[in-house]
Amino acid sequence: MKKQLNIVFLIAGSEPLGSAGMQADIKAITACGGYAACALTAIVDEDTRHIKSITHLPVDLIVSQTESFLGDVGAQCVKTGVLPSEEIIRGVAGKLREYPDVIKVIDPVIVNSVGEKLVNDEAIEAYRELLFPLATLITPNYREAAVLLGHPVEDVEKDLRTLAQSGCSVIVKSIERDGMLCDYLYNRETDCVTEFRKERIQTNNVNGTGDSFASAIATYLAKGYDLDNAVAKGEEFIQRAISLGAEYVFGHDFGPVHPCFMEDKEMHDRIYD
Repeated sequence: MKKQLNIVFLIAGSEPLGSAGMQADIKAITACGGYAACALTAIVDEDTRHIKSITHLPVDLIVSQTESFLGDVGAQCVKTGVLPSEEIIRGVAGKLREYPDVIKVIDPVIVNSVGEKLVNDEAIEAYRELLFPLATLITPNYREAAVLLGHPVEDVEKDLRTLAQSGCSVIVKSIERDGMLCDYLYNRETDCVTEFRKERIQTNNVNGTGDSFASAIATYLAKGYDLDNAVAKGEEFIQRAISLGAEYVFGHDFGPVHPCFMEDKEMHDRIYD
């Protein structure tokens, strides 16, 4: 009897460093035991010091790539990365609406590491109106959550429920509490908030960790884990990946994690199961 692949289909951008975007997604999905495929949305030219240019792909091509895979092969889960314009968001949402039974993890890439908006207000509103209602889970970091809320996350339970008003569950990443970094998951189905508290790892090699984390969660959802356990597995994966990645020298100002090159075999086997 033939086995079924645990497929995560990505709708994401590409960059040359291999530390973020589609490249990071594929590494994380593979490390967690899934099969990754991708429709490209944009091509980013950057080094470890700065972004040089971003080229958007045509909306029709993005939508056609998505249909070519989902309409033929299918997937257990779709995970979105950078969707750099309102038009692209609308096109992707329209196509994903045709696949109501596919799990959807939406990573709203809307601000950079210093809080500057990467997309305009119309694109952010398109996320809210069109993509979030389709999502199983959205995965904003604390800066992105602040943009979506209109203020920093203060009352965690209240603010997460506000973000979930579209009908999705929410995890907000990297909120500082008592010298620790905390992620907070609101599971809409159970109406429960779970805190994931972790030690801060001293490293600059964190570019793309949000992409990798969301893709790890997507993979475990594709493998049949319930949301709480998929997120817990994703947390274990990304914390270990950052710890291992901190050992490497990479470029100048920032670098990648290397989740698919884990040297700790015991941990890799436990995460991969």
